[in-house]
Amino acid sequence: MTAAEPHDRLARRLGLGDAVAIGLAAMIGAGVFAVWAPAAQAAGAGLIVGLAIAAFVALANAASTAQLAVRYPESGGAYRYGRERLGEWPGFLAGWGFVVGKTASCAAMALTAAAYLVPAAWQRPVAVAAVVVLVGVNLLGVTRTARVGAVIVAVVLAVLLMVVIAGFVAASANQGGTVAFVETRPPGLPDPLPPITGGPYGILQAAALMFFAFAGYARIATLGEEVREPSRTIPRAIGIAFGVVITVYLAVGSAALASLGPRLLAGSAAPLVDVVAAAGWSWAEPVVRVAAGVAALGSLLVLIAGIARTELAMARDRELPGRLAAVHPRTATPFVAELVTGAAILVLVLAVDLREAIGFSSFGVLCYYLVANLSAITQPAVERRVPRTLSAAGAIGCLVLVATLPPVSIGIGLAVFAVGVLGRLIVGGVRRRRRR
Repeated sequence: MTAAEPHDRLARRLGLGDAVAIGLAAMIGAGVFAVWAPAAQAAGAGLIVGLAIAAFVALANAASTAQLAVRYPESGGAYRYGRERLGEWPGFLAGWGFVVGKTASCAAMALTAAAYLVPAAWQRPVAVAAVVVLVGVNLLGVTRTARVGAVIVAVVLAVLLMVVIAGFVAASANQGGTVAFVETRPPGLPDPLPPITGGPYGILQAAALMFFAFAGYARIATLGEEVREPSRTIPRAIGIAFGVVITVYLAVGSAALASLGPRLLAGSAAPLVDVVAAAGWSWAEPVVRVAAGVAALGSLLVLIAGIARTELAMARDRELPGRLAAVHPRTATPFVAELVTGAAILVLVLAVDLREAIGFSSFGVLCYYLVANLSAITQPAVERRVPRTLSAAGAIGCLVLVATLPPVSIGIGLAVFAVGVLGRLIVGGVRRRRRR
């Protein structure tokens, strides 16, 4: 931190490579290892169509986010954009949904990582240890977060490349008649296999579920106050990270569908493990499991950072307790928000199992990006970098995908927002009475 920077602000220490690494670590997480089964159960053979719809909505959201980040290069992401462009309530709802939903996602990621890496008896202790270590990494400074994230991404991408090759090897063998699907049926699948919804509704539901796996590019925006040359770096970082991820997801999804078929994929508890098993690569199965655990830890690492920055921004506006806005004078991190976030995750890890929270997380993320798209629509022509119609398409896409989520996910999401609204109204009323 230079002498010119106030101690309540974060330091601009991230370059383009750092920002891309954070975005990739957020997106290439546990979702790419887990989302294919529920998506295949919804869409069947239309899985890739659903992925393309999710990618288009994510592209529109990414464009709106990048445009807004140029105008508002501060911490908070869509919370800040909504507050500045639409008003306090839309901003609060975006921030509340992100903080609460993603804190639950963090607990799910910690438990998912532990489930891949250790036996059942050790999973909660290992999940707790992972959260403590990753909070510690974030407290050391945002550049440490980026470096660790880059290493994790490199390892996971190498394993995903192996999975893609294995998938097409298995598909080629099936087409040649040397291996039958029935012979490569992975052990442990439910019998009978789960029914596939299919049709337009099923494809849209799959898109809503798979959108969960794209959402990490927002981490770049939430760290906007720590990026050097934000008006240039943030849009480029979002574009590069998104381009890499859509390429990887299309390759992995195509390989999984080609090697297992929609029915086996829909019933798989560990889809990418079953892909390498279908190729006869039994030696690769533990490698894929370890990579899934490592990927979940990478997402957890950068998501903790993103939640803390959103809390920081909300605390500055008194939407959350002001102490959360404290910035460490040496490491330039929102250390109180980091510690509080870590403590909340630990409570959830110890109290509940949230590994089935993909739908709930998708609800919160889609609402978050709805606010971002609506905010981008209001920007004047001089600030626009993408057509207003693209932002409008992103907003419509968010609404459509929210409506196709499982009813339970929608119900939980609405309940979480209702709690936030009620809490804000109560706190606002108390503050008004104190001022009288």
